[in-house]
Amino acid sequence: MKASTVPPTPPSVAARIAGLPDLSIEEMRALWRELFGSDNPTPNRQFMERRIAYKLQEIEFRKVDPNLLERNKRRIKSLMETGKARKLDRDIRLMPGTVLTREYQGVEHRATVAQDGQYEFEGRRYPSLSMIAREITGTRWSGPLFFGVKAPAKAKNPKKQGGRR
Repeated sequence: MKASTVPPTPPSVAARIAGLPDLSIEEMRALWRELFGSDNPTPNRQFMERRIAYKLQEIEFRKVDPNLLERNKRRIKSLMETGKARKLDRDIRLMPGTVLTREYQGVEHRATVAQDGQYEFEGRRYPSLSMIAREITGTRWSGPLFFGVKAPAKAKNPKKQGGRR
């Protein structure tokens, strides 16, 4: 299998997160103010470390998909205008580096989300999860459903599920 082309977490972010336990409480508070623009709401160090680690990653990975904010603004505007939420299927955006795992017929299969939104599977690139699911099963599948990214649709008429009566 060829090496993944998905870039790892940038070393600067990983190093900053790994170094959080070594900071003094005063340094933690200063970093909190720098990142959040306010004093921390609690003296609980573990809480502060977790929130700071999350914020550092959020700042770094926000750079990956600059259109995310614009898509969310459009969805919010549509919701405000119509009062109805659109289906999110087309807006599912997995973070690059996410590894999707599925066991099928006793074999574990892994697909990795690439930086450009495509997927890597067994050393090849695919534009959709459905193509990978078809490669694995030999039949047409919804890739997001196959890999568990999307929940199965609920039956519209539960009386029809049991067949004839």
